[in-house]
Amino acid sequence: MRHGAVKGAVLRQLLSTPRLRVQQISPLHRTIMSFYQPHKDRDYIPLADHALIGNLRTAALVSLDGSVESYCVPNFDSPSVFARILDKDKGGHFSITPTIAFSVKQNYLPSSNVLQTKFMNDQGVASVTDFLPRPSSSNVPAVATKPLLPWLIRRVECIRGSIPLMMQCAPAFNYARDAHTTELVTDASIPPSHDPQQKVVFTSSSGFTLDLRYIAESTADAASTPVVQLGTLDLTSKGHKGLAAYASLQLSEGQAVTFILRTPPETPHAVDHKLQEGKSELERKLFGPLGVKARTLDDPFLTKELLHNLLSITNRYWYEWIRQSTYTGSWKEAVHRSALALKLLIFEPTGAVVASPTFSLPEFIGGTRNWDYRASWIRDSSFTLYALIRLGFTQEANAYMEFIFERLRNKNPDGSLQIMYTIHGGKDLEEIELTHLDGHKGSKPVRIGNGAADHVQLDIYGELMDCIYLGQKFGKPLGYDDWVLVRELWVTSIILVRGWSTDASSLMQSGLRGCELQGAGFVRISFSLSPPSPSPSPSHHNPSCGRGALIVSPSIAIVAPQIDMIGSMFIAGKCGIRRDILRVAIDRGLRLAEKRSLPCPNRVTWLEARDELYEEIMHKAWNAEGRHFGQSYEETDVLDSAVLIMPLVFFMHGSDPRFVSTLKQILKTPERGGLTSNNLVYRYDVRKSDDGVGGEEGTFSSTFDGQDFLLYLNHVGLCTEEISEAGEALGNAVQGFTHVTLISAAYNLSRTLAKVR
Repeated sequence: MRHGAVKGAVLRQLLSTPRLRVQQISPLHRTIMSFYQPHKDRDYIPLADHALIGNLRTAALVSLDGSVESYCVPNFDSPSVFARILDKDKGGHFSITPTIAFSVKQNYLPSSNVLQTKFMNDQGVASVTDFLPRPSSSNVPAVATKPLLPWLIRRVECIRGSIPLMMQCAPAFNYARDAHTTELVTDASIPPSHDPQQKVVFTSSSGFTLDLRYIAESTADAASTPVVQLGTLDLTSKGHKGLAAYASLQLSEGQAVTFILRTPPETPHAVDHKLQEGKSELERKLFGPLGVKARTLDDPFLTKELLHNLLSITNRYWYEWIRQSTYTGSWKEAVHRSALALKLLIFEPTGAVVASPTFSLPEFIGGTRNWDYRASWIRDSSFTLYALIRLGFTQEANAYMEFIFERLRNKNPDGSLQIMYTIHGGKDLEEIELTHLDGHKGSKPVRIGNGAADHVQLDIYGELMDCIYLGQKFGKPLGYDDWVLVRELWVTSIILVRGWSTDASSLMQSGLRGCELQGAGFVRISFSLSPPSPSPSPSHHNPSCGRGALIVSPSIAIVAPQIDMIGSMFIAGKCGIRRDILRVAIDRGLRLAEKRSLPCPNRVTWLEARDELYEEIMHKAWNAEGRHFGQSYEETDVLDSAVLIMPLVFFMHGSDPRFVSTLKQILKTPERGGLTSNNLVYRYDVRKSDDGVGGEEGTFSSTFDGQDFLLYLNHVGLCTEEISEAGEALGNAVQGFTHVTLISAAYNLSRTLAKVR
């Protein structure tokens, strides 16, 4: 038997199983070959088997088998139209998949967020290119003023042989809550010189509209233009609330079809083909057909030339952005992929940064820790901006600083800030449970919004001061008016550090009615609202808050101008204030005043507060018997990986004996009293420290071995929030925290290695 025939026979045998994965692991890359046998009852795809595309307004997750699994329109926090990742039957999807058994590979185009998925079979190979268009970043006014088109573009092309494919577009509006109508109508955006063709219009019960258009073409002289026939598909038996659209394609080499899903302009253009007679071809191209309203920039004629141009401009946008990177260290490819992922989390109109573009993906399969991260956390945003600044991207830092200063100008009535805001700067993030959705692999409940938005997490002032310090250091310097706003935050930090030991009247003015020292940088604060209101319910969406009415805030462990891989992904702690983080606020304020020669009233008082805090932590958080720092003053026997941030916020040197012994203890496995499993780190042992949420979670995507960490990246170099003990990706994807960790570790390790050399 010929060698090729042997390979074909083996492939057919492998394809006889529903799905089989083969992995080849190299030091920097993981090449994954997945085999699929199409089935009408498609199951959930693992969280790791997805890639992300976006346009700095929203983002879409695309699975290995060619399905758009998550897509919110028009913004990150808008209701979903596709959420198959949360309900395989009725969540909504937009799939382009072979109807025969196939193997698949998926990758980004070099230095780009344009995605390519390749389907392979003995009889043919097809490639799907997915992207959300980005306008050019050119400084030429005529080019730079072109609008961002809210289109999702999917181009499928046969590059060898012949292959049958099925396109299905099944939107499920408003998180699959709204019914919709589906109509086939004439596509008025097709130039009059072309044959008329149809498009599909989906209209939800709330009036939101999407339309699906297409352009068919041949890319080879010998190939004919493929025939595309759109039709409707009834999926109501699976729970859909309206008809889907479909097209059965039989593509041969050199044939291509591009599908465009968009929110159509409010005023559609009507084309009267009878009015074209007597008008020259040049006039039609330049001015549009006679008697037809001229096309606008946000609704141009749909042609293959336009689509080719959009792909080229979008690809060039990402290439030109990443080439601004100043990073020259090791693991450059992984670092740049992480930077491109972080860029996708930025909401360009305001400069806000989302923690993740997805919502309610489980931290434990079948568990209840399923949160919506499509908001801008002060903490997460600070770290994201730090990572981008380290790579030379200062424009993003300046934009986020404007977002932050606008929040400082519009603080809460009591002068406080929220721990998170909407991407538009709003304060209302009402949490709702979507009981009609199954949840990923049955992980319920599915949540939208985040009830933790109104929690009082006083350590955010340290995180925010650190972010401001980094922003002005590497980006735009502070003006005096902004410094005055910053100084108010600084004073707040001083009050929090010293207020509980003397006079708590200043805290009472904001509704706080008492403090109780709790340790390691913590203070438990009880509060009452004025006028009195019912006690707040326990938080089931913030892992750092416990049970009971007298709970204020979780402690956020990570605030640092430098974040290494060891200790940067631990999200929550005991209820109270991380006093080491408040020390960061004081320290950064002093540094700002010193470096920028800014007015600094009561400088001596602030220096005293910083030093007092240092001594207190060193005495009360240290477990002399176990030779390690504890989670709190009262629980020094409980390890918490958050303390690993100490040298990175310049609290102590990494060679300090106390820190070294703490590190050694954390490096042990949980069975030996440590927190490290499979080179990944738990925040703390939930068996010893109850965080009040319940349920289980995986290890955070942090590791002590930078090279080993790369093995946990998925096939396109992306990370989820957590990793299970078996290596399964968990939590929301793509998670900014994890990519910040990778960038920071690579940056610091490369700098250290350079010194050694």
